[in-house]
This record gives sequence, C-alpha cells and structure tokens, in this order.
Amino acid sequence: MTPPIRSVLADVQEEQGAGFLEDSGWTWVTTFGDPEGEYDAVRSDVAIWDVYALQKWDVTGQDAQVAIQRTFANNLASLAVGQVRYGPFVDENAMMYDDGTVYKHGDDHYWVMTNGSDYGDRLAAAAPGLDVKAVNRTFEMPVISVQGPRSRALLQSLTTTDLADLRYFRFLPERIQVAGVPAWILRTGFSGELGFELIPEADDAVHLWTTLRDNGARQIGLDAIEMVRVEAGLIIAAVDYQPGETSPFDLSLDKTIATASTADFLGKEALVAMAAAPPNRFKTLQISGDVVPEYGADVRLGDEVVGTVTSPVATPRFGVIGLAVLRSDLAENGRELHVVVEGGTAAATVADLSIHDPEKLKPRS
Repeated sequence: MTPPIRSVLADVQEEQGAGFLEDSGWTWVTTFGDPEGEYDAVRSDVAIWDVYALQKWDVTGQDAQVAIQRTFANNLASLAVGQVRYGPFVDENAMMYDDGTVYKHGDDHYWVMTNGSDYGDRLAAAAPGLDVKAVNRTFEMPVISVQGPRSRALLQSLTTTDLADLRYFRFLPERIQVAGVPAWILRTGFSGELGFELIPEADDAVHLWTTLRDNGARQIGLDAIEMVRVEAGLIIAAVDYQPGETSPFDLSLDKTIATASTADFLGKEALVAMAAAPPNRFKTLQISGDVVPEYGADVRLGDEVVGTVTSPVATPRFGVIGLAVLRSDLAENGRELHVVVEGGTAAATVADLSIHDPEKLKPRS
C-alpha cells in the first residue's frame, strides 16, 4: 500500500502536538489539541492552516483561457491580471466534477487550483488541438492559509509591501518578501473571515510557518476548519456534492455560472435551462437539541423527504447546524422542517447559507 503523502510542514506540526488523519492519499492535521480554541482564533484573532494537498496547476499557452473556460462555468473573459475567480468545473452533462479557483497571471498564463488530481487530463480532453499545457505544481507550491480579523496586521508586520489595497479575490502576480522569504500572496481563504494565502518555495515553508506561529498566529487543523467553513456555507467535494452527479444549481452557485455570457463551456445549454427554475437550493439548517445528525441525513416535511444534510456540525456560536440540499419550494428562511437524528427527528429551521455572515462582508473587510 502506498503511504499517504505528508506535507512539507508535517514534521514541525508533529513536534507541536498535531493529530493527523489520512484522506484520499494525503495526510491532514486534525487539531493541535483544542479545536474550539483554534476555531476562536479564526473568528476573533489570527490562525494558520496548512493546505498542502490543494492541487495547483500551472496552465500556459496562447489558448490557455479558451481551454480553461471549456470546463469552467464562470466567465473568464473579464478576468484581469492579478484577479481570482471561483466557480464550478462542469462536464458535458452539466454536472460538477470539481470546484475551485482560477488566477490570471497573463493572457497565456493562469493558475488553476482544484480538489481533484485529474484536472490536467480533463483539460486536455476538453481542449483538443489547442495551444495549452497544464503542469501540476502541488509539491512545489505549499499553501499556508492565514485567516482571521488580525491576519492583515500580522502579515503587514512581516513585509514592507503595502497590503492595504490588495482586495478580496486578488493576488500579487510577483512574489514579495514575507518574513524574509519570497512568497506569492493571495487574498483568498476558506474561513468566512478576512484572510490571505501564502505560497513560498517548498524549502522556505517551515521558516514561514514557524515565523507566523511565533508572531502570534495559532496553528489549526481540519476540526476547526470544518466548523468555520460550514458556518460560512463553503463546500467540499465528495461531501457536499458528488463529482459527476450534482448540478451546481443544487449548491446555489448561481452567481458563478455564466449562463448569460458568451463563455463557451461544456453543458452550458443544459445549465441555461436549469437556471430558470432550479429544483433544489443549498441552505443552512439550524437544528434543535445537541445531537449532530449523520452525514446524508434526510430532511423531512412530515413524512416526506425534501432534502439531504451534507455537512452537519456543532459550533461554539451556532450550536448544531448543517448545510443541506433542499427542495426549492421549501428553502425560504424561517421554514420549519425536521432532520433525522439518532433516536428520531429534530426540528430544523432554514437559514442563510452563510449563517455566520450572510452578506459575506468580513472576507472583504
């Protein structure tokens, strides 16, 4: 059996008492011993998270934009250099096979960051004959996510580059010095808070991680990330959707599906038809009691199954909540439903997808 891939930061994390789990061939930190304290650092201070396993693709060639667009449902035509765009990657059946971000370095140079490792093959299959090349740079591009209300202040103390004007979903196309090492800096994250992501050289990752830690950033793992990302309504592949089986409309990704544009992507005609009346919506459920439902638990109206819980969790600020795919006619805020839990059902109230920050103002702050 092939051993799981360890991050370049795994040794130093292990020295700090990290717990680990294996998922899809990668080793992830679960916690440094206090998930709720780690959660609080994201929400009220500053935290660092290792996102080594994120798949990073360097896409080049004069047809790079056209090729990427073939399976990316958001519109790339208006993307400026230094700008990032999030959206679903779709197949010929208009189903999501992944979701991720596209970063524009130039007309012939992009980064694409995905969950799955098959993006290069999918790009090649969707863009035959085009001048484009995708190279997986995951091992060369460790990502350190710096998240929380104090993230900008911390990073500003470690660089002479003014970060005040780096807007949400933008990045600096040239590396800058952070804590004495060159790194790309991205104004992105997976927390629902003000945040940045840093990409140093692999050999510099430990120095950058430990410097951030020693300057007040709390190390966190998946246990804390699960709480903050569910509160923020952020999705995970193979959890909130099954690749190749789920429509992006089922996840309420309407704003990232460029049906009204001239963008040419697979499944567009079917997605245009779905846009008029999506059968399902993606929402948060506030669930009464203290029992967390199982993944995939049924959501009911009376005896009728009207939805599925995809990401149930208990958080310090909201108690038991869960992301859920719900039938559209029952997805309005305040609707009372029930969720199957151990021993019966629990009352559940439909709420905003991002229950933490419905207008998503904090990441833009």
